[in-house]
Amino acid sequence: MRPLAATVVFCLLASMAFAQSPELQPGERLEKLEFPAATMQLKGWTKFGNGRVYTLPVKAGQHVKVSFSTKSKFTFLSIFDLATPDEEAIFGTDEDGESYYITVKESTTWLLRPYYSKVSPRRGLGAPYSILVEPQTAAPPQPVAPAEQQSPSPLFPPRQ
Repeated sequence: MRPLAATVVFCLLASMAFAQSPELQPGERLEKLEFPAATMQLKGWTKFGNGRVYTLPVKAGQHVKVSFSTKSKFTFLSIFDLATPDEEAIFGTDEDGESYYITVKESTTWLLRPYYSKVSPRRGLGAPYSILVEPQTAAPPQPVAPAEQQSPSPLFPPRQ
């Protein structure tokens, strides 16, 4: 009975470790990061088939801002949660803007993947980029509702 229990425990631990290890594209190099106490800047160069990806462990309750900058309009950053079974990015600069500001709900590991778009017409082999990982002291600001941002309509003057 003990060998069976040991085998089950080993399989569970192996599956948890496998869920936290990313699948790399051919030529990608993995760099494991630790959550920074102060702002951390990562600089690199995207190259098709020869770039760096980063894993970043985050803990529940941490406030994090990740910013991406590049001079290329064909270079993007995607952030994946390695604990989720789907391969959907939780953030992408191609659709969501240049900064990701969040309070982490569950402890997990993120995969930060800068990439050079394959579908865009382009020249060259890649582009430089910079990623800032900034721990924040407070929760992200709540967005203002669109109705509160607009000025009053001239058709309906405010009541006196």
